[in-house]
Amino acid sequence: MLSFEFNEIQLQIQEAARKFAQEEIAPTVIHRDINSEFPAEILKSMGELGFLGMMVSPDWGGSGLDAVSYVLAMEEFAKVDASVAVVTSVQNSLVCWILENFGNDFLKENYLRPLAEGRYLGAYCLSEPEAGSDARQQHTTAEKHDGYWILNGTKNWISTGQHSDVAIVFAQSNPELKHKGIACFAVPTNTPGYEPGLKEDKMGLRSSETCSIGLTNVKVSDEHLIGEVGEGFYIAMRGLNGGRIGIAAQSVGIAQGAFEAAVKYSLERKTMGKPIAEHQLIQSKLAQMSMKINAARLLTLRAAWLRDNKMDHIQEASEAKLYASTIANEVTREAVQIHGGYGYVREYQVERMMRDAKVTEIYEGTSEIQQLVIAREILKKYGS
Repeated sequence: MLSFEFNEIQLQIQEAARKFAQEEIAPTVIHRDINSEFPAEILKSMGELGFLGMMVSPDWGGSGLDAVSYVLAMEEFAKVDASVAVVTSVQNSLVCWILENFGNDFLKENYLRPLAEGRYLGAYCLSEPEAGSDARQQHTTAEKHDGYWILNGTKNWISTGQHSDVAIVFAQSNPELKHKGIACFAVPTNTPGYEPGLKEDKMGLRSSETCSIGLTNVKVSDEHLIGEVGEGFYIAMRGLNGGRIGIAAQSVGIAQGAFEAAVKYSLERKTMGKPIAEHQLIQSKLAQMSMKINAARLLTLRAAWLRDNKMDHIQEASEAKLYASTIANEVTREAVQIHGGYGYVREYQVERMMRDAKVTEIYEGTSEIQQLVIAREILKKYGS
């Protein structure tokens, strides 16, 4: 039975994440946003505390925690800085999860272990210039020669693209098989021919770098193949199920951070002789914001609980991601509105949260794609 009475370990993780976010992440968040500065030292400290391999088994250097603990920590990080949260999400939900569940022992020892211990950072290379929402259309190629694979192509919108040590790369090994010909590889980023492009100048998540990746005759051994040839698309989609839970948690955190800032400001700011929190219009906004955040949080925790219990959660992960990203944008806009003119300046934080929120409706499956996934699962369930 689904229950959200958190156990002692989950509460300890939540508190540790909250403390780290407030003490280590918050002091430099505005500076890093202005200067698009990657939080390398912060991530190093997070790795030492076990936050970059939260759900990885201790056998491979991880913390061995559940998805609910991960969601609780992600929300705390995103309340303060969504840029740090998205690096954490890619590392945990996509890179580490794929290597642990589909990688061979060689990959686990050489890449998963240092990733889980926070010594390495990872990137997830699925999107391409012509393969965004339709990930089946992989134009990056993988050709086998004498026991080695040669990769050629371009990947777009890659988070942690310049600072990653290993990348999960998807490539087409047999175009005639279409998506059933896609293969998945672990590629060390110091491999000759692996070239990160310039960092994108983004509207939000400015402290999290995003760039394209060029692959020119990148040579990797057969040991670097993740799973079987032809399993790549399946692996990518399985990874995104968890990734969507991570982005949902990030969205909830952004919304919660903006909500708390709006409540604090509404209690301090006075008009007509009283705090604006005493005006009914402001109270109505706060009530709606709180209700939507709580609903999004429950959807996210439900998806995480199902994942922990090894139950189907494709629909639930998409519902959480869709709704949480939607309300993150609504809540941050309202937070700016409540702040009035002050909401438009950096010092009050909410303008950054509003910018950061937008991309949650785009990456790891757009809101439109989430609706298609949800509808497909509904029709599959009721049509069977």
